[in-house]
Amino acid sequence: MKTEVTWQEDVHFTAQTGSGFSIEIDGNQQAGARPMELLLAGLGGCTSYDVVNILKKSRQDVVSCVAKIDADRADTVPSVFTEIRVHFVVTGRNLKDKVVERAVKLSAEEYCSASLMLEKGGVKIVHSFEVIEAE
Repeated sequence: MKTEVTWQEDVHFTAQTGSGFSIEIDGNQQAGARPMELLLAGLGGCTSYDVVNILKKSRQDVVSCVAKIDADRADTVPSVFTEIRVHFVVTGRNLKDKVVERAVKLSAEEYCSASLMLEKGGVKIVHSFEVIEAE
């Protein structure tokens, strides 16, 4: 896996991913996301991918899955994440709470490389979920 990050100006960079996508990164949030926001977005994408795939394989009628993520950072430099909370809002038809709970747990404990890597680095990650019946 390769990614190239090129300095543009001031604190603005452009990342070119190995899969060919560009991401704007900006420390001042003038023209892109901050680097630590991208870490949270990567975690959210990784774990959401797992949860949706597990639910589909479990024959659950998923309409929407939103991972709401918030995090605390250390007050000292380096300002690393100390705790991350991932709350899934899963909407679907006749979803079973136990199946959603299992999907979230499997992602957190076995499949999500981003989550597991951060936890091994000392970050506490808390997962929760709610199920909403689709109209």
